[in-house]
Amino acid sequence: MNNKWNYQPLTRQQNEDAARLAEVCGNVDAIAELLIRRGVSTPDEARAFFSPQISDLHDPFLMPDMEKAVNRLNKAMGAKQRIMIYGDYDVDGTTAVALVYKYLQNYYSNIEYYIPTRYDEGYGISRKSIDYAAENDVKLVIVLDCGIKAIEEISYAKERGIDFIICDHHMPDEELPPAVAILNPKMPGSPYPCKELSGCGVGFKFMQAFAQSNGLTNHNELDSLLDLVAVSIAADLVPIVGENRVMAYHGLKRLNSNPNLGLRSIIRLCKLTNKDITISDVIFKIGPRINASGRMQSGIEAVDLLVSRDLHDAYEKGKDIDQYNKDRKELDKRITEEANAIIEQDVSIVQGKRSIVIYNKDWHKGIIGIVASRLTELYYKPAVVLTFANGLATGSSRSVQGFDIYSAVDSTRDLLENFGGHPYAVGLSLKEENIPEFSRRFEEYVAEHIQPSQLTPHIEIAAELEFADITPELLSQLQKFNPFGPGNSKPIFCTRNVFDFGTSKLVGKNLEHIKLELEDNSTSRVINAIAFNMAPYFEHIHAHKPIDICYTIEQTRHGRHHPDSIQLMIRDIRVSGK
Repeated sequence: MNNKWNYQPLTRQQNEDAARLAEVCGNVDAIAELLIRRGVSTPDEARAFFSPQISDLHDPFLMPDMEKAVNRLNKAMGAKQRIMIYGDYDVDGTTAVALVYKYLQNYYSNIEYYIPTRYDEGYGISRKSIDYAAENDVKLVIVLDCGIKAIEEISYAKERGIDFIICDHHMPDEELPPAVAILNPKMPGSPYPCKELSGCGVGFKFMQAFAQSNGLTNHNELDSLLDLVAVSIAADLVPIVGENRVMAYHGLKRLNSNPNLGLRSIIRLCKLTNKDITISDVIFKIGPRINASGRMQSGIEAVDLLVSRDLHDAYEKGKDIDQYNKDRKELDKRITEEANAIIEQDVSIVQGKRSIVIYNKDWHKGIIGIVASRLTELYYKPAVVLTFANGLATGSSRSVQGFDIYSAVDSTRDLLENFGGHPYAVGLSLKEENIPEFSRRFEEYVAEHIQPSQLTPHIEIAAELEFADITPELLSQLQKFNPFGPGNSKPIFCTRNVFDFGTSKLVGKNLEHIKLELEDNSTSRVINAIAFNMAPYFEHIHAHKPIDICYTIEQTRHGRHHPDSIQLMIRDIRVSGK
């Protein structure tokens, strides 16, 4: 698949702003340009961007209903009512439950947590959980990372004398549940500045407000839980900008210095001990292991791990979750292969269409979201993957960059039993007989609203460099942009008319990768690079013909007694002049 390279030179005004940033950027032009593209245009903004401060976090009482939520929690604690912390079974939900439970445990003991099972209860608030709460004299439920659409369930709970505080970040409908308070930055008319908090982030803001209202001045008790928020931000792929950047920055510092015992066990199992843990490590190593608990068994095991107070106990729980992740990988691989085989046998599923809808009633419910992601990556079309569970076709959808899949699913709401999510990922359920009509109308909506440019992967180029620009100082300044993630992605650079030094070679089990040593006309220095799965370009490169490359700049670490070096991670190659 051909990528479209996007590079827009700075305007005259932007160049003037970049010049004013020179001192803050170590006089590295590419860094000033990169800041401008990230919306940073003054030296003070640059200093704040490079050194996020916890004091920069927003006042939690800017969120509508926060005062109501804090008052109801204080009332419950004053009356010694039993409180249940309830959350979704994914990483965001389990980290949120662990955070709120761990913090409140410092001040209150009549408290428990509950995670619904994916297979018996499904997503969101279940009647089974409400019956359990009533039987155990629970008077207040704090629900995290779900609940914004649970109108019938919370009405049922209210009849049974149970109050709910909803802490969610999914899109609300016009009709809202009859909760005591709804904390959600996406509520219509909300003045809260950061609209894209994770579910765990909303829980953190609630605890921040609770601390303020009760004069709790030991900020370390709350700040020490930011490692959980950082994991949720990374795993839920929320934009790492504004307040999320502050929490991710300080959460990663905690993750690297003194993580909670449950996360420490996962770090050990991932072989990340004594390594500089990044957002990428959370996305690809830590997050999937925590998620595997809810996918393969029960999300409550993830919370048990994250609230553990004994290192040995945490490590034993971590080993169980690590095994779930291994099982998940095998299942993921098999189901993805089956999905691709179905499409190869029936090309009408994708041919001439702008979307993919695929159904197999025997697929594992916990894996279909991952399979939807794989299909979206492979075909670069919005994808819905459905299976059968609890009497309904249940699915997960994933989108391509720039296309709002929530609106696409919403357009079929009369066919659905339930749905909810974000512009890039939505969960849904419907009657099996409605699948053909859902597929037809979903495709109709996508075909009408998606732009042709959204069906081609784009590479956004931050700056054009010559090899002479790639210096240790540039790399040092780039480190200040961490943590990288959505909204603050690792910058991709472009260099044109580069040549093989004469020593590049094919590597890999099937010689599918190229290990490159490259040069250009700006310097005599040779630059190392690696290009995964780009072997078709090798003959052209080996013939010493010019190429254009886009890449990220990486620091390769060779151990304590050896100097680090720079390596380019090639994202795409083009023949120069084409």
